[in-house]
Amino acid sequence: MFTIGDFARHGRVSVRMLRHYDATGLLRPAHVDPASGYRYYTAAQLARLNRVIALKDLGLTLQQVQEILDETVTTEELRAMLRLRRAELEAGMAAAAMRLVQVEARLRAIESEGQMPTNDVVIKNVPAVRVAELTATAASYQPEDIGPVIGPLYQELFRRLEAAGITPTGPGVAYYEDAPEGGGRISVHAAVQVAAPLQEGPFQVLDLPPLEQAATIVHRGSMDTVLPTAQTLARWIDGHGYRSAGYPREINLECPEDREDWVTELQAPVTGA
Repeated sequence: MFTIGDFARHGRVSVRMLRHYDATGLLRPAHVDPASGYRYYTAAQLARLNRVIALKDLGLTLQQVQEILDETVTTEELRAMLRLRRAELEAGMAAAAMRLVQVEARLRAIESEGQMPTNDVVIKNVPAVRVAELTATAASYQPEDIGPVIGPLYQELFRRLEAAGITPTGPGVAYYEDAPEGGGRISVHAAVQVAAPLQEGPFQVLDLPPLEQAATIVHRGSMDTVLPTAQTLARWIDGHGYRSAGYPREINLECPEDREDWVTELQAPVTGA
């Protein structure tokens, strides 16, 4: 048998925690010395301790943990619960990392107000282009909602194009529209230039209409950090007497493995001036 201190060390928990588990009936000592009151535990009790900690990490209350253990949860059932919790934690970490990126992007936008050069903005005509595309809906136009939608869309689009024996003939073209269902939702179009007949099927091939006037600027880096560049373009449009006529298209000029080396042209449709 182990003293409570030794058992705590083997279980990687605190003595205080073990005393609390004893008081609540969640994990009783195997033996309590009637004279000294010292608690003693066996190695076999580590199995129950591990289950208590694991279920607590799932976000359950101690009462819920006790109810589950009293019903004798199998090892496989517990493993499935922990896998689910792991997936939830990983998703939470990814979401937190994305929020951190967006906070940094907002900070850069604030710090660069009036400082980013606008002489790189060019007004030009964008001709019609034939593309193959897949479309999905994002909750909003915020980068943290667009990114998780457009990335998988492009992966699936290239998979389907390869299966159909179609090779892209030009860069990717991402464009956006207000979704028919409204509520701030956005229709996300992940497209790439192709030389193929118009068609419906596993993907759509269509002619993307021309933009008679587009204010354009080149963004270098991950699209997660596009905000300062996009707002520089917006300030230029407003400052030169133009009016926005829709969401900017994103032309993927260079997309190496390192996202920080991406080169993307923003093409904002405008009218006026």
